[in-house]
Amino acid sequence: MSYFHSDILILGSGVAGLTTAIKTAKALPEKTVYVVTKKEKSESNTKFAQGGVAAVWDKLDSFEDHIKDTMVAGDFMSTPEIVKMVVEEAPRCMKQLISWGTDFDQNSKGELDLGKEGGHSTHRILHHKDITGAEIERTLLKHVALLSNITLLDFHFAIDLITDHHVDGRKLDKNNVNCYGAYILNEKNNQIDTFLATTTVLATGGAGQVYASTTNPVIATGDGIAMAYRAKARIEDMEFVQFHPTSLYQPGVSPAYLISEAVRGFGAYLRNKAGKRFMLEVDERAELAPRDIVARAIDSELIKSGDQYVYLDCTHLDIKAFKKHFPNITKKCMSIGVDVASQYIPVVPAAHYLMGGVVIDKKGYTSINNLFACGECSRSGLHGANRLASNSLLEALVYGNKIAEEITVKRKDLEFDEKIIIPEWNEEGTTIPKEKVLISHNRKTIQNIMTDLVAIVRSDERLEKALDHLNYLYQDTEKAYLKSKLSPQICELRNLNAIAYLIVKMSMKRKENKGAFYSLDNL
Repeated sequence: MSYFHSDILILGSGVAGLTTAIKTAKALPEKTVYVVTKKEKSESNTKFAQGGVAAVWDKLDSFEDHIKDTMVAGDFMSTPEIVKMVVEEAPRCMKQLISWGTDFDQNSKGELDLGKEGGHSTHRILHHKDITGAEIERTLLKHVALLSNITLLDFHFAIDLITDHHVDGRKLDKNNVNCYGAYILNEKNNQIDTFLATTTVLATGGAGQVYASTTNPVIATGDGIAMAYRAKARIEDMEFVQFHPTSLYQPGVSPAYLISEAVRGFGAYLRNKAGKRFMLEVDERAELAPRDIVARAIDSELIKSGDQYVYLDCTHLDIKAFKKHFPNITKKCMSIGVDVASQYIPVVPAAHYLMGGVVIDKKGYTSINNLFACGECSRSGLHGANRLASNSLLEALVYGNKIAEEITVKRKDLEFDEKIIIPEWNEEGTTIPKEKVLISHNRKTIQNIMTDLVAIVRSDERLEKALDHLNYLYQDTEKAYLKSKLSPQICELRNLNAIAYLIVKMSMKRKENKGAFYSLDNL
């Protein structure tokens, strides 16, 4: 086991973590930055983001309109000050990405080709075909490789934050907890190392894998939120889980393939199996209503009809233009025998985005000293009860910059207190499990509990039943955790259990239907 010292430790290699790393490393070339990620360096929710980044770019658009759209989508639970800040920072962040080499699509006039998505009152989505996230990730990783003071460690799994709870002889003050880094499992040699840092940044992404059907990759297990929760950080709004209305219907396939919001922005219709455009009777914005409204409408259609899916109809569109704009979606549909030019695409809602998380202020600080958070693992106040389409990459970019600026200005002269004694991770008395089938069984059980009882529509009875099941699984998981040599699988299971518990407990406290939260007992 080894000790590693850095000035800045960043957990996560998506757009939030990499933006923080690049901006900090450029401004402070004498400082060391570690970026730790649990799988391949490019594997993150960022890579799977299709639609784009929302920003006021066109002269006919305005900050006021983007702010209004964000507030409406968030069911007026967003923090106005934060919405204003993020929206006004958006153009600067886009210029930064473009200067770094991000290739956003242009129209025939050589101008940025702005898309429109659900909840937006105008065209303001900057995109790269239907793989915007992958293009941004490519750009950021290219810049990381050019900066010698950044060390990017892949296949390193963060187990827990190191706080006062771990320091020998430290008297605990629950209102003044300090973070000193993290214990990290090196998956290449199965060794748990101690990473110490003056500043730690959580950029660990979302938690979609807590549900059986999700657009999130298998790594999205809520690790950062669970670690912060165990360290006693403030966590809020976990009841607000956004289900993307249109994932490709492929039973048993995880992650589910996302059919971008931009497809409906391009003009596609939602139809039930009878061919009826049911959204016309639900909302005046029809298919372009915010995601919570569209997802509930689809869920209602499926409950009434007993069908397994509804359809997305693109057959009336300019198919040549559609295929140019959505080449990967077109190819994916064709791979399952659906020709978008003449056939409807079967779609269902899937868990997509978590609005809640680790509470941060406008500069990215959490309630724990020396610990920042950004991206989907954080709760900044931007999204309120329901995220507006393409505001997620934007939030990650803005807060990545904000945190880097805070470190550069306020924290550049901080030094790690060498008098603090941080113990090594203690695995005494643990053994390697003979089989991991119980871990995978419990993971599937959590996913099924959440899918059946804590999904788009909830009730008090369902939530109570879910909590009973989760309490048993928690006890079973903790027993296994305490006696096992640690692996990513057992750690992810423990984290998913914590995420599920937080979603259920916060759902039980909410007595008003807002945005993505909907309970039959609140009608």
